[in-house]
Amino acid sequence: MKADKTTLCTWLDERLGLQEIFDFAKKKTVPVHKHTFWYYWGGLSMFFFLVQAFTGVLLLLYYRPGPEAYESVRQITFDINFGWLIRSAHSWAGNLMIAAIFVHMFSVFFMRAYRNPRELGWWSGVALLLLTMVFGFSGYLLPMNELAYFATKVGLEIPATFPVIGAKMAALVRGGAEVNEFTVQRFFALHVVVLPAIFLPLLGFHLWLVQKHGNAVPSSEETKPVSERKSMPFFPNFLVKDFAMWLIALNVLALLASMFPWDLGNQADPLKPAPNNIHPEWYFMSSFQALKIFGKIFGGKLAAIGEAAGILTFTLGLVLWMLVPLYDTTTTAGRRARNTTYFGLFALLILVVTTFWGYAAIK
Repeated sequence: MKADKTTLCTWLDERLGLQEIFDFAKKKTVPVHKHTFWYYWGGLSMFFFLVQAFTGVLLLLYYRPGPEAYESVRQITFDINFGWLIRSAHSWAGNLMIAAIFVHMFSVFFMRAYRNPRELGWWSGVALLLLTMVFGFSGYLLPMNELAYFATKVGLEIPATFPVIGAKMAALVRGGAEVNEFTVQRFFALHVVVLPAIFLPLLGFHLWLVQKHGNAVPSSEETKPVSERKSMPFFPNFLVKDFAMWLIALNVLALLASMFPWDLGNQADPLKPAPNNIHPEWYFMSSFQALKIFGKIFGGKLAAIGEAAGILTFTLGLVLWMLVPLYDTTTTAGRRARNTTYFGLFALLILVVTTFWGYAAIK
């Protein structure tokens, strides 16, 4: 039996080059310092994505886009064995994945892991966050319940405020003048075909960059002599700890999915008025509240201009966020490094304050 295993390993190694992978894993190290904890959040984001993919495939077995969308989700929730748990785990994993990516992004930012030669890693990571948020927006409508219907309707009215192309873009996404079963079909195709086709290659590229350039260290570690810097082998030390974090995340997800199952709500009825205080998911609440603030500042007939100004402001902020690696190019502390830190703290403060403000404004 042992000889058979050796022969099989040799056969696979000759064709796949497994020994090269093992040798690379043995040589790869991970820095050890007081901020090492933040290295695990990239792996946690990956874990929640894998949960999303697994539970999403299971939901595909019973989900029917179009006019029967709500009924199919109702059957999954109440008629299919453990369907409610799979759907709840899918929804919670999506929210936890976005939260983990946000934590990962800000930890990368404040650790200055966007500097040369990691610029492409920074840009691809931000792009993955944006794609994940589009995943969330497109998947939110699929149950076609009351809250999702009106929230999506409001959300699609925002790009319609753009001059010239805004209304045409909104109509293209909706599949008509109003949100209906055709919108569900388009969001379904976007959610399960188009976005994965873009996301997966970009994710592979991002992971390859991480492996190529390794983990960045904070400024406090860069000033130390190389002989005084501590590290641990990626395999098995860091990998075991990474899997331990995955196990903790799995327990948190299981508790949330089972103790706080995702609500289905009432079926959407376009003829009924929208419920009070319609609002998006938490990861869009900051931009949603900012648009409300800009709309009130301009007020009256100029409210649409205010919302357009809010969209442009957020777009400008995102562009500046993406261009940070081209501004902070030094390897030592200095004026640009301090300005970048202030910019990051300001962005984090705006996100937190406007998000809580948005929920506080809900009556």
